[in-house]
Amino acid sequence: MPSCVSRAISVAARDSLLSQAQVQEIGAELPRVLLEPVWVKTYGDCNLQISLKGMEKTDFFTREVDALVLQGICQAAIHSAKDLPDPLPAGLTLVALTKGVDPSDALVFRDGESLLSLKAGAKVGTSSVRREETVYRLRPDLVCVDIRGTIQQRLALLDGGVVDALVMAEAALLRLQLSRNRMILPGITAPLQGRLAVVARVGDENTASLFRAVDARTW
Repeated sequence: MPSCVSRAISVAARDSLLSQAQVQEIGAELPRVLLEPVWVKTYGDCNLQISLKGMEKTDFFTREVDALVLQGICQAAIHSAKDLPDPLPAGLTLVALTKGVDPSDALVFRDGESLLSLKAGAKVGTSSVRREETVYRLRPDLVCVDIRGTIQQRLALLDGGVVDALVMAEAALLRLQLSRNRMILPGITAPLQGRLAVVARVGDENTASLFRAVDARTW
């Protein structure tokens, strides 16, 4: 263990590049804590044929990650806060909710294109009814299509011409340092979008105390 680190702690998280960037983001705010990640592929990651439209606050993207905490294999789990189930699984508690980054939604285009340049009937990829409604308010002549996958997989659909634009979280693009051609969409976004959540076992005060430095909640 490096001499500047006072404690190492095992954390569970999804194995996507975005999730890895999120763990690094929290780790950068805890210079004396060494985060030792265990990367997990969740049910939601493996079942891309299931639409997210209309899905409630379930454990679709968190179940397998949180299981490692409940089993004592990891001491904490790090999630996109908007993915948290409500309620949390019995035995777990939210120990930190970060301030986060830009909570906006972004409409991403191929280079040289824009909302105005898209032809009538152009396909816009999204997996959210709310985001679809925002697109249709701006351009009712576009066609929203349901897509799933990692940020990289979705961008590949755009670059490959499967869709003509994509709606995704601006926070994801910022965390992955992707300077894509895009515009910020108006209107409300998903609750807690852009923020990160740290979950630990109920009563594990030692772990909770380690993450207080990144907890932006007001008590």
